[in-house]
Amino acid sequence: MPPARCHALLPCAGTGSRAGTVVPKQYQPVAGQPMVHHTLAALARVPRIDQIHVVVAPGDDGLKREEAIYSIANCGGATRAESVFNGLTRMLADGARPDDWVLVHDAARCLVTPALIDGLIDACLPDAVGGLLALPLPDTLKSERAGRVAATIERAGKWLAQTPQMFRVGALRDAYAAHAAGGFAGITDEASAMEAAGHAPLLVMGSAQNIKVTYPEDFALAEAVLRSRDA
Repeated sequence: MPPARCHALLPCAGTGSRAGTVVPKQYQPVAGQPMVHHTLAALARVPRIDQIHVVVAPGDDGLKREEAIYSIANCGGATRAESVFNGLTRMLADGARPDDWVLVHDAARCLVTPALIDGLIDACLPDAVGGLLALPLPDTLKSERAGRVAATIERAGKWLAQTPQMFRVGALRDAYAAHAAGGFAGITDEASAMEAAGHAPLLVMGSAQNIKVTYPEDFALAEAVLRSRDA
């Protein structure tokens, strides 16, 4: 058998309603080009990634299909989880092997770097399960009730999940499939799907810059960081 390959899967079918943009947020210009282009460029600079698969909504033609660095699948779903599940299913149908690795990454995490991605690959390749980039929780954590603090929660041992998240294609697709009938309720990322299947994903140190652009003020921060890297 040939060695397992590494793929990247980019769910890119969301509308980004919290971002306050006219276009879906992945296409909002940041530092001179649509945000998703920065994300794709970082993934493309990792030689060990064999192919990048972008999952967009049916009818979405926001990405140029002539770009050789990625393939496009118009099988996006109503939720991120559905888009990832559909994308994994398409990858297997198109020739990915179940034992290949897939790095699922949020299109809106446009500040990820090739060094972070390579670090995740290095950590996960020898691991039986795979894992995710994450950061130990740095701030005091509060629970809320009716807009007021209900309690202070112990932060020791708690991490903020990031992406990419790297698992075997077949195992991750099966983990998602187990929740498809229920609309993927409770599945918020790849790690949660694998946890529900009985696995314990590896935590790999991420970066505070690897933010998910979500709110209007996040765009200014992303722009500043990207322009500082080009300076």
